[in-house]
Amino acid sequence: MVNSAHPDPAYGRVLRPGVHAGTVALVTGGGTGIGRATALDLAAAGAAVVVCGRRPGPLHETRRAVAELGGDCLAVSADIREEQQVTMVVGRALEAYGRIDVLVNNAGGQFSAPAEEITLKGWRAVHRLAVDGAWAVTREVARRAMIPQRSGVVFFIAFSPRRGIAGFAHASAARAAVENLAAGLSQEWSRFGIRSVCVAPGTIATGGLEENYTGAEREDWRRSVPLGRLGRPQDVSAVIAFLASPAASYITGTTVVVDGGADAWGTGHPVPAPAGPPHPPDEAREVP
Repeated sequence: MVNSAHPDPAYGRVLRPGVHAGTVALVTGGGTGIGRATALDLAAAGAAVVVCGRRPGPLHETRRAVAELGGDCLAVSADIREEQQVTMVVGRALEAYGRIDVLVNNAGGQFSAPAEEITLKGWRAVHRLAVDGAWAVTREVARRAMIPQRSGVVFFIAFSPRRGIAGFAHASAARAAVENLAAGLSQEWSRFGIRSVCVAPGTIATGGLEENYTGAEREDWRRSVPLGRLGRPQDVSAVIAFLASPAASYITGTTVVVDGGADAWGTGHPVPAPAGPPHPPDEAREVP
């Protein structure tokens, strides 16, 4: 059955109804983009969903959309960079549903800048959310829910191309860190029945992409994708919903790339123009 409340009408043909019935999912950054689409996909397959994020408005829009699907959703406003708020979110989820089976560490943020212009403050801001925040939530969920119940799956979100992205040295480094974290946790937590998987989307056409980048920039990215289009949030969320299902129970410790072939293509274009002759040392420069 296809429900018109879901953003992708074809979704109903992907997973059978009820495949996630009885499970509880926590999705950070669940108010918009990939996070919202993931919450909807999991709810459409029967999961109860907890979404958290800093802005109440988008979270409640997700909750209403889940309700239209006939699902159950708890929306909790929180900043996962703050340890006490992480504790609160996990506590609210456990109070409402008694368990957490799926964690999707989707929250993150970045800005485009030449590497030489990224300040330490800017670097730390990106890593604090994408790495520190993801770890804070993961550790709390594992200790209070997944390890005691001896089951669960944790998702991290990386970037494609995986080789690094010009203008996003700080963000690419942060996402490489969580990709490595996913592999490491799979080695340590498999004994508890916990899987750990990283999903690496390519350029996804979210509202944020349209707001922050020009049409020309988006067209450059589109032309670097062998499939000839930018991704949709549902391209990523449907993969997560499958990987969280029993059908993927033997998948852990790996990265699944969802990018239309961009990482395989491997060609950056155009290359940066030469910077010109070197400047003289600072002490040798003429002072006006």
